[in-house]
Amino acid sequence: MSSDHPSHPSRRAALKCLAFGSAGTLFMLAGGVLTPVELALAANADDPQMSTGVPLFLQISDTHIGFNKEANPDVAGTLKQTIDFVNAMPVKPALTIHTGDITHLSRAAEFDLAAQLLSGLNITELHTVPGEHDVTDGPGTEYFKRFGAASDNRGYYSFDHDGVHFIGLVNVMHFKPSGLGALGADQLAWLENDLKGRSSSTPIVVFAHMPMWTIYEPWGWGTGDAGEAMSYLGRFGSVTVLNGHIHQIVSKVEGNITFHTARSTAYPQPTAGNGPGPMPLTVAADQLPRMLGVTRVRIDRHPLKATLADTTLV
Repeated sequence: MSSDHPSHPSRRAALKCLAFGSAGTLFMLAGGVLTPVELALAANADDPQMSTGVPLFLQISDTHIGFNKEANPDVAGTLKQTIDFVNAMPVKPALTIHTGDITHLSRAAEFDLAAQLLSGLNITELHTVPGEHDVTDGPGTEYFKRFGAASDNRGYYSFDHDGVHFIGLVNVMHFKPSGLGALGADQLAWLENDLKGRSSSTPIVVFAHMPMWTIYEPWGWGTGDAGEAMSYLGRFGSVTVLNGHIHQIVSKVEGNITFHTARSTAYPQPTAGNGPGPMPLTVAADQLPRMLGVTRVRIDRHPLKATLADTTLV
């Protein structure tokens, strides 16, 4: 927080920090490599990162419309602040990808409000995959009623944009006994076939709700059969795998595959293993900025590598 702000801001001010500090991630296409840039930096047209590539898409995750507990009693408000912030960006991306948990209880009214809010984005194309809160609470039909057309109501699908092949996967319909997500045999067979015949120089973006590698198995933070999916992607020179679910940034690189989980626009969760389990994390207003921040990513072309530096809002 800057010295112009009080040392003990109100919860409203803290929630404003939440919207601006963890609203989503803008992805840049630079030299065929997708580079994440936090929205707080993207709003600044003079920032050096904004001159390294063309904005391609924006990732938003875990909006949890319908949640109203102490961790954030106004998730619609923080999503609206996020949308206003995106609309104020001087150069807007072509696509928005939502990586699941659009709603909190899969209710029709929650989907209606989410659709109303997301329609305010000045970005024409919106792509989604479901989170468990979108399909496993209630009857589970509302998500597909609104977002099923692109995938023939399967939930998983692919499309191409600006030379990049996008693949949306669903790992919240068939949980493993351990609580890990799963893709299932049919989806894995579809993925293998989808990638056949594609040039290994094609940049690939995979997006799903739960992490596509095991971050913390006791909490179910992973996808049990993700290894098979990754084996199909190993031959491609640039693969970016995007997820939500854990409400915090965790990244890793394995060969040519970069894994990146996004923050929520609704509330934070504990770090892996810290506490009895994953749940909305309520913090004092003056502590909240310490749990939010921005990520700067630098791409070195020769040799090609990504360097990430995280900075809190304090």
